Amino acid sequence: MQLPEQKGQSLPRLVEIMQRLLAPNGCPWDREQTLQTLRPFVVEEAHEVVDAIDSGSPKDLREELGDLLLQIVFQSELARIEGWFGPDDVVDAICDKLIRRHPHVFGDVTVKDTAEVLANWEVLKAEEKKGRGVLEGVPKALPALLRALRVGEKAARVGFDWPDSAGARAKLNEELSELDEALASGDRGAAERELGDVLFALVSVARKADIDPEAALRGTLDRFGQRVRKVETEVTGRGQELSQVSPEQLDLLWEAAKATP
Repeated sequence: MQLPEQKGQSLPRLVEIMQRLLAPNGCPWDREQTLQTLRPFVVEEAHEVVDAIDSGSPKDLREELGDLLLQIVFQSELARIEGWFGPDDVVDAICDKLIRRHPHVFGDVTVKDTAEVLANWEVLKAEEKKGRGVLEGVPKALPALLRALRVGEKAARVGFDWPDSAGARAKLNEELSELDEALASGDRGAAERELGDVLFALVSVARKADIDPEAALRGTLDRFGQRVRKVETEVTGRGQELSQVSPEQLDLLWEAAKATP
């Protein structure tokens, strides 16, 4: 059941609390923080939001979104103290951007579907960022797999792409062959470079197939963890440790774990 409409009127309360914490008689820990010391918390909180989304728990999601919002208000207040901008400036900037990039809602532009919305969005975004390089705007701090996806998407928009998924798949085969050669040569540096090329090519295959590689890998890791725990449970139930089990027995236990939903 949908909740009654909310206007965001509680946001000033969070700003006021943050200002109180950063006041001369506020919290010593908060007053010692800088943008650099808060940097890892932003990344951590963003990942915890993703975990909450994946868990399907509204309670957890509400809590984690609050933690992420705190980081935004915290950093905005630190910026205000430096004389750069404040929380209101941050909100105003994103409001202005949303209105500017949705002329089909707030202006007189007409669109027929989502594809046209996205096309217009890219045109407006390119106009705003005129003079910047094709790959600028992709944060270097992104997890490498996600960064590879975003770089591939940016490059594709200016023609650096294959016409279909077959081209991306063929490139993966080419890179795998080069990795095999590098591994056979014993050149660790070359092997590392070729492995990077393989991973980038694999992300391209995912992109062309409209598959989120981050989600795909997370799913694999979750399944792997579940199967390892099943094997551990089976082995400890026999009064053994994993190190005491032969490779042949581990293979049998692994296959049994895979076959169990």
